[in-house]
Amino acid sequence: MANVFYEKDADPNLIGARKVAVIGYGSQGHAHALNLKDSGVDVRVGLRDGSSSKAKAEAAGLRVTSIGQAASEADLIMILLPDTEQKSVYEAEIEPNLSDGDALFFAHGFNIRFGQIRPPAGVDVGMVAPKGPGHLVRREYEAGGGVPSLIAKDQDPSGKTMAMALSYANAIGATRAGVLQTTFEEETETDLFGEQVVLCGGIVELVKAGFQTLVDAGYQPESAYFECLHELKLIVDLMYEHGIQGMHFSISDTAEYGDYTRGPRIINDETRAEMRRILDEIQDGRFAEEWIAENQNGRPNFNEYRRKTADLQIEKVGSQLRSMMPWISAGNKGLEEASGGKGEK
Repeated sequence: MANVFYEKDADPNLIGARKVAVIGYGSQGHAHALNLKDSGVDVRVGLRDGSSSKAKAEAAGLRVTSIGQAASEADLIMILLPDTEQKSVYEAEIEPNLSDGDALFFAHGFNIRFGQIRPPAGVDVGMVAPKGPGHLVRREYEAGGGVPSLIAKDQDPSGKTMAMALSYANAIGATRAGVLQTTFEEETETDLFGEQVVLCGGIVELVKAGFQTLVDAGYQPESAYFECLHELKLIVDLMYEHGIQGMHFSISDTAEYGDYTRGPRIINDETRAEMRRILDEIQDGRFAEEWIAENQNGRPNFNEYRRKTADLQIEKVGSQLRSMMPWISAGNKGLEEASGGKGEK
């Protein structure tokens, strides 16, 4: 079982004595920077020249500088850029400004785990990874709560990396909910596995296959969309709030019996074997190598996948049906405004 820490375990003076640079102002970046500021931390936001986020950050009362300037001023740098952009930005603007005794923090371990970023030996390397999107991290903090977070260390020359990570987590509100200790390896590998096998890859393929099976059998695409995609939110919300048993309690006995008897025919031994193979590809670095090469080559496959997805019948039918439900589009607008756009994890 993981070690769990709360406010009583954190020393707020550790982060309070640091000059912090938050690199990036997307979903996580805006939440971290604003929560740190409201906790009394000396924080500045580092952005590229011409960044569209500069006006938003300044309007929120944050000091904005270039990435190099922010890294030069700070002795704790939190990198909150997309995984694929971190290496080049680090090498060009952060690494030249690192000194022994500085701390380099991340909210996801990809670039450390797979050796894309190799910090100097005298620099502490830690992680503070909220288990929720940035808009939720900010909203819960403002409401007096917090979002559970993970903390980890990769390099610890000072001997205080974990204590500093806990202090940072406390300043963004995470210790109000609970902070779990992990490792860069565990966070990265489980995160990638969850995305590929369940949260994104698994669910999306299941939804598409279910939709197409009903359409090919002669059912209306609209009915197939409602049954295989639209109602998914109801089930996920129930599991999110009450666990699997709580979800079973809330659905019909017919649906629950179908879960027990037909679900294992979809997720079977062959499926589990493929899950294991995908995990092997993550652990031995094959997925990371593939994704890095894809980006270096201009993302030809990635862009083609996006084009094909946009052309799917389920996407076109879904767009029409969602236009009949204004509460969905209204929620999306609020989410976009709160999160500051896509940006980073």
